[in-house]
Amino acid sequence: MTSVSGEWDVVVVGAGPAGSIAARAAAAGGARTLIIDRATFPRYKTCGGGLIGRSLSLLPAAATETIEQRVNTVVFTLRGSHPVRVARDVPFLAMTRRETFDAALLADAQAAGAVFVGGAALREIAAEDDGVRLVTSAGDATARCVVGADGVGGRVGRYVGVVPERIDLGLEDEVAASGDSTVLLDWGPGAGSYAWTFPKDAIDTVGVIEAKGHAERTRAYLAEWRSQQADPDAALVHSSGHLTQWRRADSPLRRGPVLVAGDAAGLLEPWTREGISFALRSGALAGRAAAAFVASGDERALDSYVSGVEQTLVPDMTVGALLLAVFEKHPRLVHRAFRHSRAARRFFVDFCAGRRSLADLGEKRWLMHGLRLLA
Repeated sequence: MTSVSGEWDVVVVGAGPAGSIAARAAAAGGARTLIIDRATFPRYKTCGGGLIGRSLSLLPAAATETIEQRVNTVVFTLRGSHPVRVARDVPFLAMTRRETFDAALLADAQAAGAVFVGGAALREIAAEDDGVRLVTSAGDATARCVVGADGVGGRVGRYVGVVPERIDLGLEDEVAASGDSTVLLDWGPGAGSYAWTFPKDAIDTVGVIEAKGHAERTRAYLAEWRSQQADPDAALVHSSGHLTQWRRADSPLRRGPVLVAGDAAGLLEPWTREGISFALRSGALAGRAAAAFVASGDERALDSYVSGVEQTLVPDMTVGALLLAVFEKHPRLVHRAFRHSRAARRFFVDFCAGRRSLADLGEKRWLMHGLRLLA
């Protein structure tokens, strides 16, 4: 195993999308950058692998090449019934597998000059007079700046003091592909729960998610959703689970020269729990801020990361949290909106394609007032 020992300008902890994009941005900005992960790559990662337009616009060519399906049809159901079909001539969603997607992003970061060490688990992080000391299973390192992208419950997030507003449990089965390129979405039995079927080349990803603390109901929902698939007996390839979180509004994004990004910071859209675009955007912001801090020594560069997240990501999260609150209380109303409103279906397509954002809804005062009343 390569040792991480030494002095670095920037150390990125975690080599998922947020970490790799941050490492690429930091290295491109002239910082001597190390990226570590407790896993070796490629590695399996529980995730539906859906990419919206905002994610696609940020991808290097190598990551774009990992896309396995381009989707132009989505079918919504409410507890398996009352289907609503949304179809367009041009694809508005893309599907990838995280093993290949994350490996491509990591390779791009390395091509930009970042050094990667896999199998290096972070054991301790501590501030020192001249930077940050990191103790890992592959040796000790010091850094002038650290970007934590080590996921939900990661050590860097705990160090910074990330406080989640809510934690959800996602369960997922990978099954032999049906050959159908349609995405299926179902509003589930638990408050705020939903299910998905995302098609890939060799497998379909079939999953469910709801608030942590209802594991039995969540497992039962997955079994029910599996039974409703076109081939309920499709061969099981892999079964796994994971946790997602989103941050409390006052949760910190940095502590001194230590930043957190992506899942580690609780940055995702609360209603759909879409996190890849938030990982990519926050990672890029963090990597650029880290490089600017190293070059200037001015902590205002790190403040720019916090303000960047608050300006570009938090508005989407705020509206997403409100939509989730409405959905939890009125799932049938939400389904009817998709069923009977062309405007709702058009916004969904535009959102997926990257032409609109949830923050756009926040600018409609009459709509926000109505959503608050429903919530």
